[in-house]
Amino acid sequence: MNELKDKDEQYNAYLYKHKHSKSKGGFGKAIMSLLLTALVIAVAGIAYISTVGADNKYSKMLVNFIKDLNPKTQKGFNMPILQHKQNILIVGVDSNGKNADKFKGTRSDTMILVNIDPSRHSINAISIPRDSKVYLAGDYGVQKINAAHALGGIDLTIKTVEDTLGIKIDKYVLINNEGVKKLVDALGGVPVYIEKDMYYNDYSGDLHINLSKGLHVLNGNQVEGYLRFRKDGLGDIGRTSRQQWFVKSVLEKLQSPSVIPKIPEVLNIASTYVKTNLSLYEMSHLAAALRNIDMSDVEFATLPGAPSKKGYISYWILDPEKTQEVIDRMVYRDKPSVSDKKLIAGIMYAYDKEEEAMRIKDELQNSGYEVNCVGRAHLPHSQIIGHNAAVTSDFVGWLKKEIPEIKSSQFVYDPVRMYCVHSDFTIIVSGS
Repeated sequence: MNELKDKDEQYNAYLYKHKHSKSKGGFGKAIMSLLLTALVIAVAGIAYISTVGADNKYSKMLVNFIKDLNPKTQKGFNMPILQHKQNILIVGVDSNGKNADKFKGTRSDTMILVNIDPSRHSINAISIPRDSKVYLAGDYGVQKINAAHALGGIDLTIKTVEDTLGIKIDKYVLINNEGVKKLVDALGGVPVYIEKDMYYNDYSGDLHINLSKGLHVLNGNQVEGYLRFRKDGLGDIGRTSRQQWFVKSVLEKLQSPSVIPKIPEVLNIASTYVKTNLSLYEMSHLAAALRNIDMSDVEFATLPGAPSKKGYISYWILDPEKTQEVIDRMVYRDKPSVSDKKLIAGIMYAYDKEEEAMRIKDELQNSGYEVNCVGRAHLPHSQIIGHNAAVTSDFVGWLKKEIPEIKSSQFVYDPVRMYCVHSDFTIIVSGS
């Protein structure tokens, strides 16, 4: 017991030191929900190329393979390796300094569990908060989950996630966050709708954010500011939503034919900043599958819980029941029990979107749905948030066909009712 206490105290001191260090690895800390699946898998090639280089016949073969795919004939999941469900763990790690090993002793600031289900032609993504308080596998005791990689690398990280969530990880992709900006720049920037003016200066941390509301093509430095911004009423909740929206933008960008000529450059960057146990063959087929996915249909979730502070250490305390509900839905794909009860809707809208929100309200009511909550606030992006297990992807797909205004809305599953506490689903009407 004393030994465990000593380990906890040592690690708490370690966290405190890094939290107050000027070289905070800030970009990594900001991208808790930066899914990067697309930057890694959808462009393909990744770390396997590191042993042979991006200018050889293998990378050229990969470019031609993806380029020659016809989206009209390829259905995305009709690939040899996609014959069963798979869990892929995406882990983003921070930096230990300019000349340090990019993957040794680094903390995981991003952790995303991606579930691919070929039978349903669907992809689910679950963000695992970096401050989640868990039992680390082995003899490391109770720690934040981001300590797993620092203490035992990707093997300890995978084992901890498997033990915590009761699942099996099939593959992993490990990303050093220093490469994120380089990858964004290599793609020629990423178009993002910024929902509000964002201005912030932190001279000690060398962070300067100056972004105006509207649609912009963000470069690597601007992406860093967009993902790190948290000086608003929504705090980490708003930041998480922006991160997930950025993921959607990246996925859509990677479906553009303009990306194909840039693959060799991306592979060169990825060979330095990415490690994975996916083979080149597997990655190329996953890339082909992702090219044909409607990114508005990708379902996102974050492991539900609540913040808690112990001394100077902040934890995310997972809600056991709601976390299991998310895993059952997103990974095991449990179907909800059939019910005749009509789902109840809520609508939240940005201050300049009242007219559109009222039209959506009328369409919902004309379709027989009760709207028991309507309100306005400074909101992130247009979303459909399911709070009830009965709000399935099939239901959301049908709803999007019935109400064209929400066709491009991102689908998020969150059993915690933050906006409309008595609604089964909430429609967020914002600038994009």
